[in-house]
Amino acid sequence: MLVFTRKAGESLMIGDEVTIKILSVDRDQVRVGIAAPREIPVHREEVYRSIVEQNKRASRPVALSPELLSRLK
Repeated sequence: MLVFTRKAGESLMIGDEVTIKILSVDRDQVRVGIAAPREIPVHREEVYRSIVEQNKRASRPVALSPELLSRLK
């Protein structure tokens, strides 16, 4: 992991297209602004993990009951 020290108003770059700016620091809370192209998804980690889990569940095969199978025929 690469660790940076930044003050409010300072930024860092990820590649040529993603800018992360420290907007404010207040006690144990840091406000961060992220400028990235629309095709690069940006999520909080807990939201990202939820999306990954939902995608895994949605891609699992569904077992159909014999009754439902007979209706589909």
